Amino acid sequence: MTLVFDATPLIYLGKADRLDVLTNVKDDLVIPGRVCKEVVGDGMKQGYPDAKRINNRLRDGLFEQRTFDKDERFTNLVQNTALSPADTAVLLLADDIDGIAVMDEQHGREIAEVEGIETRGTAYLLLSLVKRGDLPTEEARETIDRMLDAGWHCSPNLYAKIVRKLDELAPE
Repeated sequence: MTLVFDATPLIYLGKADRLDVLTNVKDDLVIPGRVCKEVVGDGMKQGYPDAKRINNRLRDGLFEQRTFDKDERFTNLVQNTALSPADTAVLLLADDIDGIAVMDEQHGREIAEVEGIETRGTAYLLLSLVKRGDLPTEEARETIDRMLDAGWHCSPNLYAKIVRKLDELAPE
């Protein structure tokens, strides 16, 4: 399987300095060129430490950068859904390669559902790693908390669900 990353999961894992958790993901990790420009290119110009961390992981080969060419479907989604070109590229690239879009924004996930494109969020990735035994429960919780401290948006209800799930997965 291939995971196609939107900006938000990359930025907040980068801000939390926890991109390393993705080395345990068994899937191919892809960043569309538009997202890479937004996160790495623009972020490096602004001097964001998370952009440098993401760029280092890209250079180390953790991620593969792929381009997505505009087509009629791309133009229609950008014009009719209020999705950014980068978000649209994530969804359509995931669809084209039969992958999963890793996206946290609710609006993008709703559009993906209408389009029949599978999505997962950052919390899902972390929980999956815990469930497989590739990430200790406490590290996952610390990662979520560090992301929240860095400004990652998570409703109180979702946070409570994540914590409950982590508690269920914790070793006795």
